[in-house]
Amino acid sequence: MEPTPEDARPLIASETRMFREAAEAPQAIARQLKTNRDRLQALAERLRAEPPRAVVTYGRGSSDNAATFARYLIETRLGVLTASAPPSVSSVYDAAPEMQGVLVLAISQSGQSPDLLAAAQAAASAGAYVVALVNDEISPLALQADLAVPLCAGPELSVAATKSCLASFSAVAQLVAFWLDDPALIAAVDGLPNLLAAAWTEDWSAAEARLADASDLYVLGRGVGFAVAQEAALKLKETCGLHAEALSSAEVRHGPMALVGAGFPILAFAQDDETREGVEAVIQLCLDQGAGVMKAGGTGQPGAQPLPTPRAHPLVEPIAMTQSFYRMACQLAVARGFDPDRPPHLKKVTETT
Repeated sequence: MEPTPEDARPLIASETRMFREAAEAPQAIARQLKTNRDRLQALAERLRAEPPRAVVTYGRGSSDNAATFARYLIETRLGVLTASAPPSVSSVYDAAPEMQGVLVLAISQSGQSPDLLAAAQAAASAGAYVVALVNDEISPLALQADLAVPLCAGPELSVAATKSCLASFSAVAQLVAFWLDDPALIAAVDGLPNLLAAAWTEDWSAAEARLADASDLYVLGRGVGFAVAQEAALKLKETCGLHAEALSSAEVRHGPMALVGAGFPILAFAQDDETREGVEAVIQLCLDQGAGVMKAGGTGQPGAQPLPTPRAHPLVEPIAMTQSFYRMACQLAVARGFDPDRPPHLKKVTETT
C-alpha cells in the first residue's frame, strides 16, 4: 500500500504525544499537589501516630522506578525499612507473607494489571494498609485500596509514561515531606511545578548528539538519583532502541568497569546530596578510561559533558533531571528514526499475571 502524505511526512519530536504529555507535567503536578494536600497530610498524621514497621512497594516499569525513589526517601529520611516486592509472589505463587503493621504503596498509571491487583489484595488480606498511587481514580486498584491517591496526570496516550511517572515521584515526595513535617522539603515540593517548567527548557542537545549513533551505554546514579538512572535507562530502551543499563555508581567498580573504554557512553546523574562525591569519583574513573561521560548535576568535571539542570532541594532535584531527560529522549528517538509514541512490541496497558 502506498504511504499517505501524512505517513510520508517526517516525524517531528515536538508533535509527538510523548513530547506534548511530558510538557504538561508542571500543570499536572500543580493539580496533584492541591488535590492531595489534605489526604496526604491526614495520612502523614496517621503514620506519625502509628509508625509502620515496614513499607512495601509494588509497581512495574516506570512505576517501579518511582518505588525506588520512595525507598531511598523513606529509608534515609524516616528510617523505616522499605522494599520493592515482586507481585508474582501473590499472582503466580499464591503466597501471602504476613504484613500486619506494614504500609503498602501500590503505584500504577492504569491500576489494571492483574498481578498488581492480586498483590495489593493479598497484602490487604495479610494485614497491610494499602495506599494506591494511581492515575485512573476509578480503576480496580484505586477502588480496592484503603486509600487512593490520584496522580492527576490526566490522559496519557503515549506508550512511554512521562507525566504519570513524574506525578508518581511528586506524590511520593509530598507524602514524605508531610510525614517528616519538614518545612524545607514541603516548600521544595510545592515549588515542583515551577521547577519542572524550568527543567523542560534546559538544552540537553549535547547528549542527543553523543547518543545519536550509540548502541549501548551505562546510566549512573546513586541514592534518590538511582531512580532517575533506572527511568532514563528504561526510556532509552523503550523509545530510542538503545541498550541502556542502569547502575548504582557504587556497583560500577564491581565488574561493570571492565566494559568501560574509549568512547563508551555514560549518562550520569549527580544530585547535590551525600552521594555526590562518590558519584563524581566513579565518573572520574570512567573519564580516566576514555569514556564519553554526560553529566547532570554536581560540580563541573573536566572531560565530562555538562547537562544543565536547575538547582533545587537535593530530594527533588532528581525529579527535575527526569523532566529534562524526557525532552532529550524524545528528540533522540526521532533523530534515531523511532516513533517514541509507538515502541515496537509494547502497548500502553501491560496486563502481566
